[in-house]
Amino acid sequence: MMEIRNRQEILLHVNGDRRRATVRGSDTLLQVLRTELGLTGAKPGCENGDCGACTVLVDDWPVKACLMLAGDALDRRIETVEGLHNTGTQRAFLEHFAFQCGYCTSGFLMVAEGLRRNRSAAHDLEQIEWLRSNICRCTGYAEILAAVRDALRSEVLKGAGLTLAPAASVPS
Repeated sequence: MMEIRNRQEILLHVNGDRRRATVRGSDTLLQVLRTELGLTGAKPGCENGDCGACTVLVDDWPVKACLMLAGDALDRRIETVEGLHNTGTQRAFLEHFAFQCGYCTSGFLMVAEGLRRNRSAAHDLEQIEWLRSNICRCTGYAEILAAVRDALRSEVLKGAGLTLAPAASVPS
């Protein structure tokens, strides 16, 4: 077996925990999250930044983990889909069935969560622009957009001290 030289141990702040990883200078954040840390929610898709399946939050902003070197993530707060816990974004995706095969879902969740945290009052065109960074090959984007709008609306109301009433159930 060949020994790989020029590896170094780094400390990353992932999902609220300090995690050690041994990396080469050329390792992407996506590779390290998946192979070194066992966090497989961020998916390898195109691996050139086009599809968004690998999106994570870095300091609360969506970043394509396939394009970021792991070493560039030092002293940054990284959050993967595994770090989300019962957020309004997750609830809205479930309520609107904003997923199909699920491969792209983690990337869309992270973009939507970043939008919710940073631009909760984003207008319709801005919401669409944020979602354009990700691709879903299975479904139309109507359910995803509806989920994002619902999550943002809930966040704005929460900021005003109000709550969104649950959708009325329709008798069958």
